[in-house]
Amino acid sequence: MIRKLTSGVGAGVTVDTVLTDSHVTPGGVLRGEVLFNGGERDCEVEGIALDFTAVVEAEDEGDEQVEYDFHGADVCEPFLLEAGVEYAVEFDVEVPWETPISTVGGLVLPGLELGVATALQLEGGVDKGDLDDLRVEPLPGHVAVIEALERLGFEFQRSDLEEGTLDGSTLPFYQEIEFRPGGEFAGAFSALELTFVTGRDDTRVLIEVDKRGGFLTEGGDDYQQFTIATFEAGDLLAALREELRQLSERRGLF
Repeated sequence: MIRKLTSGVGAGVTVDTVLTDSHVTPGGVLRGEVLFNGGERDCEVEGIALDFTAVVEAEDEGDEQVEYDFHGADVCEPFLLEAGVEYAVEFDVEVPWETPISTVGGLVLPGLELGVATALQLEGGVDKGDLDDLRVEPLPGHVAVIEALERLGFEFQRSDLEEGTLDGSTLPFYQEIEFRPGGEFAGAFSALELTFVTGRDDTRVLIEVDKRGGFLTEGGDDYQQFTIATFEAGDLLAALREELRQLSERRGLF
């Protein structure tokens, strides 16, 4: 998105961030360039940063949302932007491993706002642009877990980002991917929420279920977690079924 600076030392400068591909993966590389047209006079560009940004549901604030810059990457050294001169700064930055995924099965998750914003520092002042949307594709481990849930009869419902820090995570928020139970677990849970804590070497999977109450049992939430690397690919379906059976058996539902 092209924006034009209208005041201060950068008056007349236009800035446009162009992503080579807005589809990335956690731990992958985001490439692009920042394009400038010099303004009314020479000015010193002291730095350019890309801020990875997410819009998160505020804790205990109803529908209020908070914008978090959860990772920043400097993409250039200071340089002199001459009046009226075109200039381009190319960049390639690593996408943080814990970046939430924003697609499931090739479909964009509705309501999930995730992107990068370009912050331009000109001689002591900072100008920050709007978000350029990112489409963060799931890694093979994410896909394997989601497909295993679907094979067990669970149906994707929605996803959101919520405030809070999980053990082993560096982010001030976490993603919940919600499924409606079906198949053999249709009578055990009213909902299942899936969270990934993704790292370079392994991904931790957290499962939260809303349990149905019965004549002799209470409802409520319960949790289970495991790491993907614990299982061979062919064992993941059986392992996930066992994790869910353990959640059910704690209240005598199986």
